[in-house]
Amino acid sequence: MAKAEFTSVTESDFEEKALELFKDQFQNIEVYNAYCQLLKRDPSNVSSLVEIPFLPISFFKSHKVFDKNRKEEGYFMSSGTTAQPNRSKHYYDSLKGYEQSFFTFFEATYGSISDLVLVALLPSYKEQTHSSLIYMVDYLIKKARPGSGYYKLGDQQLTELLTSNQKKLLIGVTYALLDWAENRPMKLQNTIVMETGGMKGRRKEIIRDEVHRQLKAAFGLSTIHSEYGMTELFSQAYSPGEGIFYPAPWMKVLIREAEDPFAISPHEKTGGINIIDLANTHSCAFIATEDLGKTYPNGSFEVLGRFDTAEIRGCNLMMA
Repeated sequence: MAKAEFTSVTESDFEEKALELFKDQFQNIEVYNAYCQLLKRDPSNVSSLVEIPFLPISFFKSHKVFDKNRKEEGYFMSSGTTAQPNRSKHYYDSLKGYEQSFFTFFEATYGSISDLVLVALLPSYKEQTHSSLIYMVDYLIKKARPGSGYYKLGDQQLTELLTSNQKKLLIGVTYALLDWAENRPMKLQNTIVMETGGMKGRRKEIIRDEVHRQLKAAFGLSTIHSEYGMTELFSQAYSPGEGIFYPAPWMKVLIREAEDPFAISPHEKTGGINIIDLANTHSCAFIATEDLGKTYPNGSFEVLGRFDTAEIRGCNLMMA
C-alpha cells in the first residue's frame, strides 16, 4: 500500500488494506517473514485481521525491521539512558508518511494547528534528534501560532502565556506536569493540557486517574487529555479525558489473551495491546506491544498498565 493511500482508509475497507499490507510485509520484511514462518502463518492461510501475526515489539531492539527492497533515510530511536544500550529503532525511507499521519490526525482531532499556540514541556528537538515525539512536536510548533515553543518550568513568559485568553495546547511529559502542579498551581485559561506518559523512574508511579485528578485540581480544568504513541509506530491515539483513547482511522487496536498471545480477546476484556498501524508501510504494521488494555465496540481503547516483564521505557526518559 502506497504512503498516500493510508489516510483514505475507512472502517469498511480497513481489513482489506491490512491484509494487502500483510502480504507485502510478509514478503519483504525478513524478520517478520521468519516470525510468521515459525507460526506457520502466510498469506495463503491468513484471511482476517485476527489471523495476522503480530510481531513482538522487542524485535525492534534486536533486528532491523524494514523492507529489504528499500533504502532507509534514517530512524527513530526509543528514549533511554546510557544504562539501556538496547533501544528500539524504527527505520524509515522518508519522513513524508510520518508527517502525513500525525499532521492529518492531529488537525482532525484538534482543528487547524494555525489556530493554536502549542506549548511543549519537552526537551528541544536539537537535543533528541532521533525522537519521533520531538520530531512531531517540533513540526507542529513551526505551523502553530506565534508564542509556540519549548518552555521550562518557572519561565515568566510561560506563566503569562498560559493565563492569557489565546487558545493553547500544552503537551508535556507526565512527571514534569506533576512537578509544575505541585510547585506552581495556577488556573489556566483556554488551555488543553495533554500528558504523554508515566514517570519512567523520575517519580513514583501512580495510576492515570490520580495523575489527572492532581492536574485538574492544580490547573482548574475539567479534563486532561492524553497522547498514546511510540517509537515503533507512525500513528497516534488521543484521549479527550477519562483515559479513553481514539486512534487514527488507519490504526486499530486488538487485545490478545494474556495467557494465549495468539488469541484475540473480545471487547472490554483486559489483555495485551496489539496494534495495526497502516502508516507503517515499510516497517512492520502489526505489533504486539508490552502494554495492557481493553477495547470498546466503537474502536476506542484504554491503557491499563504494562506487563510485569516489560522494561521501563518511554518519552519521559528524554529528560533524564
